[in-house]
Amino acid sequence: MAKALREPKDTSAQAIARLREAGLRPTRQRVELAGVLFQSGDRHVTAESLHDEVAQTGVKVSLATVYNTLHQFTEAGLLRQVIVDAARSYFDTNTGDHQHFFVEKEGLLIDIPGESIAVAGVPAPPAGLSVDRVDVVVRVRRN
Repeated sequence: MAKALREPKDTSAQAIARLREAGLRPTRQRVELAGVLFQSGDRHVTAESLHDEVAQTGVKVSLATVYNTLHQFTEAGLLRQVIVDAARSYFDTNTGDHQHFFVEKEGLLIDIPGESIAVAGVPAPPAGLSVDRVDVVVRVRRN
């Protein structure tokens, strides 16, 4: 039982360090959300799935706070937002160079390594703008 009590402190310390490195103030809710979000390596979450996961740990946080925090983490560079359609977006803990397969019927995103895909024919942006990145979502279905 003592080990179980130590784990949240270790997770909290890591979450606090991650938030501070990103220039974010480590509020209680940010620390709780970061602790759950980043404890399992690279993954894709929706605000709703993270809210459910955090609720299962006994932490009470509103869905609106989860949405706001995910957007703050994205702005700070801790996450990457992947928009799959107008009503659905995911937040990716892998902020490196990669793209995604999307299994629509399952709502599942799968990483495609950055070197596995090439995008050609990107038009020149209008004057005064530059291309930041190109996101590719390849929609797939199970046979």
